[in-house]
Amino acid sequence: MQQPPVARRQPTLRERHGESFEDPYAWMANRDDPDLLGYLEAENRWAEERTAHLQPLAETIYEEFRSRIKETDLSVPVRHDRWWYYSRTIEGQQYPVDARVLLTDQPERPSLEGDAAPAGEEVLLDQNAAAAGHDFFAVGASEVSPAGDVLAYAADLAGDERYDVRVVRIATGEVLDEAVRQTGGSLAWSLDARYLFYTRVDEAWRPHQVWRHEVGTAQDGDVLVHEETDERFFVGVGASRDDRHVIIAIGSKTTNEYRILDAAEPLGEPRVVAERRQGVEYDIEPVGEHLLVVHNARRTNFELAVAPITCTSHDEWLPLDVTSEDEYVTGVDGFEQFIAVSLRREGGTAVRVIERSTTSSAPAGLGEAHDVELGEPLHTIRVGTNAETSTPTIQLVWESLVTPRTVIDYDVATRTSTILKRQEVLGGHDPGDYVQRREWATAPDGARVPISLVHHRDTPLDGTAPGLLNGYGAYGISSDPWFSVLRLSLLQRGWVFAIAHVRGGSEMGRSWYDAGKLEHKGNTFTDFVACADRLVEGGVVAADRLAAEGGSAGGLLMGAVVNLAPDRFRFVHASVPFVDALTTILDPSLPLSVIEWEEWGNPVEDAAAYALMRSYSPYENVTGKAHPALLVTTSLHDTRVYVTEPAKWVAALRWADRDRPDARPILFRTEIAAGHGGQSGRYDQWRQWAWETAVLLDMVTPAAPE
Repeated sequence: MQQPPVARRQPTLRERHGESFEDPYAWMANRDDPDLLGYLEAENRWAEERTAHLQPLAETIYEEFRSRIKETDLSVPVRHDRWWYYSRTIEGQQYPVDARVLLTDQPERPSLEGDAAPAGEEVLLDQNAAAAGHDFFAVGASEVSPAGDVLAYAADLAGDERYDVRVVRIATGEVLDEAVRQTGGSLAWSLDARYLFYTRVDEAWRPHQVWRHEVGTAQDGDVLVHEETDERFFVGVGASRDDRHVIIAIGSKTTNEYRILDAAEPLGEPRVVAERRQGVEYDIEPVGEHLLVVHNARRTNFELAVAPITCTSHDEWLPLDVTSEDEYVTGVDGFEQFIAVSLRREGGTAVRVIERSTTSSAPAGLGEAHDVELGEPLHTIRVGTNAETSTPTIQLVWESLVTPRTVIDYDVATRTSTILKRQEVLGGHDPGDYVQRREWATAPDGARVPISLVHHRDTPLDGTAPGLLNGYGAYGISSDPWFSVLRLSLLQRGWVFAIAHVRGGSEMGRSWYDAGKLEHKGNTFTDFVACADRLVEGGVVAADRLAAEGGSAGGLLMGAVVNLAPDRFRFVHASVPFVDALTTILDPSLPLSVIEWEEWGNPVEDAAAYALMRSYSPYENVTGKAHPALLVTTSLHDTRVYVTEPAKWVAALRWADRDRPDARPILFRTEIAAGHGGQSGRYDQWRQWAWETAVLLDMVTPAAPE
């Protein structure tokens, strides 16, 4: 191909709130249109041809990835009832094997015997065998019955996050049930494992119903347990840590409601814990005869309360006063001897442990509190997998930009920790070879925006280094520092990697999220540009060697900054990008549209919300001005961000560039067998990431020696 593909233009007029917009690519909304599929195939061919010279580099990077990863490995076994549960990977195989070992066979945590499975292993689910014959395979939920003899798992075979359920007898592998199809992916057992609870989706693919299925019967005999008619709300179902309760979670972007059912009485009626109140979000954690409740009824940053397990109203919530107003409470885990509160403060994460005593007169028997100390100032800590309520220790997961993912067992009474597993980096990894630190940018409105960055200690910070700035900034999701074996290929080539903790996330507390949504959404974009400017002005990176990346809502961020500040970046990678946001949010029949109104605004009824989204939606603001080099990646079966959106955006960019001989290159690649998170097999993912990294290096540092 001598020229990039040109998509068919078929102008369609949209008129809303007295404003008109002519959309030449509206026809791409039909994802089955042969012309769209042909266009995607042509773009894939163009990307392949334009990057053919990068194949040796991509292969080099792929082998670098593999050389650092222990391909045959074992997760940290977790004790539950009579078993140790774990998953393990096998060199050459795409997916993990989920398995367990009896405590009577191995009283201590099992380990690999060389590269062989632990002695006495019983396989729950070999995902490689289950994936055979399918180009895509992902498990949405996997639940062992309370008695431990039956497994139910929900599998997505296309990437569209629609799950078919299979029930098997663990000891023999006998398939007991395959009747439940096209579910929302969440599952819960009744205590006797006679019934399985699951969710169904509506025409907009919104999980809106909870059904009860009797194992071994036809799906058409299933019983509707709960239906959510308010289109702003999603529904999920799960079980409490002790399997005593089936929990139905109902939530919008700003409001929650929970219903709870005794798992020993599966035919009963779920009880409302507290009726929904607009703007009040809450979460529950059953522990013994109490409910721990995290809520924002009185505090922007949430607080912790306790209620009886029989609670039916928020009036029964008793404040525990274990956090301050400037600490953002993000979750709680309850155990017999202590509780663990997950927090955010000063831009970072923390875990506060509060001991419990049967002799204490305080609510829920709470006693002395302390925070887990790690000794690394810039880190991410979270509560890991803890299946037993009677445990005296808690599993925590800790990592940073330089410290590999580390699983520790923390003894609450002695306040000491034992490392159970640290992610192994083959070939050796010395955190001291790298420097991580926090920078602060100043946004146009004066807000101080944190930046986390890392580089090799030998990388000169004299304004010459290439850099990659990552961003997301939506839904209150925080982009906390994480360790990446794959990133080492950049750092060892002299790159700086940075995360812009822009508003729209919750890094600095709940108000940080609120300041980056609805009418304040523009802060997300200007924050990101301010972070880019800080890196350049501080001599951290070169002005002409700075790249940016973001996916999904972070892809919207990428599209917005390409329009807002195209001169700041040499290259931008937008992954599964939400770049035709206004068109999507205007259509209530599409997945995630109505529930998104509380995030972006309701442009259907609100002229101001329409005008605001119209002002920043990347697709509708494409002009003929210069833009950075672009890599746009997406998946054909993505149901969160339809392939239509990046296809329209790229087509519009190409049309705008048609008379620009100096236009920077655009590469657009669609994974055919993939979902919102890309391909499912790990080797396929590594090859995809290696190719993307090769493109990044070529676009920013084309003369860099390999």
